[in-house]
Amino acid sequence: MLIQQLFDIIKERQENPREDSYTSELLRAGEDEILKKIGEESVEVILAAKSQGDARLVSELGDLTYHCLVLLAQRGLTPEDVEGELEKRLPAANKPG
Repeated sequence: MLIQQLFDIIKERQENPREDSYTSELLRAGEDEILKKIGEESVEVILAAKSQGDARLVSELGDLTYHCLVLLAQRGLTPEDVEGELEKRLPAANKPG
């Protein structure tokens, strides 16, 4: 899954920071900076949805998703943690199996 591949790269940058990596820089800056970026990207998603077209919306959702994954890594969480929460929200009739 692409989300997991991206998260694996984020974790690798966390464990082996690189000077030329935006991800390493963001993780070094800390949680407040990551949260600031999530806030900025959230606003950009809203603006794109309201008036900038689907291509721009998809681009901004990609940016927001990336920054949310960085936050998960910073907090020691994983995409599976989010998946588990979403699974709890599925109505019983819609659960596979």
